[in-house]
Parts: sequence; structure tokens; C-alpha cells
Amino acid sequence: MPHRRGYRGVAAATLVSLIGILLWEAAGRDMAWAGAFGDGNGFAWRSHWLFSGVLHEGGRRASWALALGLCLGVWWPMGILRRIDLSRRLQLVVTVMMASALVSAMKVGSGSSCPWDMQAFGGVAHHVPHWRLWGLPDGGSGHCFPAGHASAGFSFLAGWFAFRESPRVANAWLCGAIGAGLLFGLAQQVRGAHFMSHTLWTGWICWVVAWGMDAAWPRFAEVVA
Repeated sequence: MPHRRGYRGVAAATLVSLIGILLWEAAGRDMAWAGAFGDGNGFAWRSHWLFSGVLHEGGRRASWALALGLCLGVWWPMGILRRIDLSRRLQLVVTVMMASALVSAMKVGSGSSCPWDMQAFGGVAHHVPHWRLWGLPDGGSGHCFPAGHASAGFSFLAGWFAFRESPRVANAWLCGAIGAGLLFGLAQQVRGAHFMSHTLWTGWICWVVAWGMDAAWPRFAEVVA
């Protein structure tokens, strides 16, 4: 089927990125990167106007505004949304929402705390790899994995699948979603709100959700129709 063209390349990219994340985890780089921005007194830029105000609060509002625009665009398409049909526009919106919801749900069940909760940065928690912390507290507040704010960018990776019939648009959308996710994730890293692995896993999760929805969408659309 046309929508499944190039899935070998998608699978390869998914596997390579997964290996990269696992290597990052194995190397134990999270604390080292967090230490570049924080010390025993905490994170100096935690409340900085750029990272807290613009990139955190402003980024979240921009993400919701874009999501709202996509919802409205399902029925009243404007701009590049006119290049895809109703089914693809609906797929895009549903996938963005599902990716965001999944990341939020995973955070609720995670016992992994944020960098600013760690003893090394003036907190009370002890660092334990997050994959060992489902339901197991580390002494901190928990609920910090994966990175929710990074999903404000990464959840829009779904656009690459929706616009695949227009490669230039799809690739531009992909770069934009990756760039936004990394920017938001790095801003939270500087503030001490997340470890880098949290951001990387969020991107991978959102990508897998987008791929899975793209594969399942034709059948779902048939059932709905």
C-alpha cells in the first residue's frame, strides 16, 4: 500500500536511534551533563527568563496553539494542510494527541526524579537509572520520566508521516519537530528539570507512536468510514 512505502528506512532509523539512546544510558552520561549546569547549590538558571519563561511557558503555549490550529485545520484546512486529504489531517491530529498523552501517562507511573531533586544538586534523591524506577521511588518527588515538555515538539513528528507524499514538506516538518523537541529538552536540562536521556526517550517514543499510527491508520479509517 502507498502509505507503507519506505518502512524499511523507518525501521532502520528507529533501530539506530534506539541503539544510540541505549549507548547513552550505558555510558551513564546523564549526571555528567546535568553537572555542567548545576552544583550543590542547585541550578543557577532554573528560573531564568529565557529558559523558564520563553522556552518553557512560551513553548508550551505555542505547542498548544499549533495543536489547536491542526484541529481546526481538519475541517478548515489552510496553507500546507491543503496538500493532504481529510483522513491524513485527522491522522496528524490524533497522533499528536496520542503521543502527548502517552508521554504524560508514563510520567505518572515513573518513580524517576528530576535532576534538581538529586542530592548532588541540593536535593534529597539518589540517582538511579530511570528504567529501574517504575513504581520504585528514589527518595525524590518522582514523575519526571520521560520529558513532558520535549513532547511539545516531538509529538509533531507525526507530520512527517502525514506529509510523506510531499517530501519537501515532510522533511521540513521533520526537522522542525526534532529541532523544537531538542530545544525544549535542552532548556529543561539547563534548568535541572530533566536529564538528557529523558529528552531522547521522549523523541523515540513519539516517533514510534507516529509510525504505529501511520501503519494502523488505513484500517482505522475504513472502520470509521
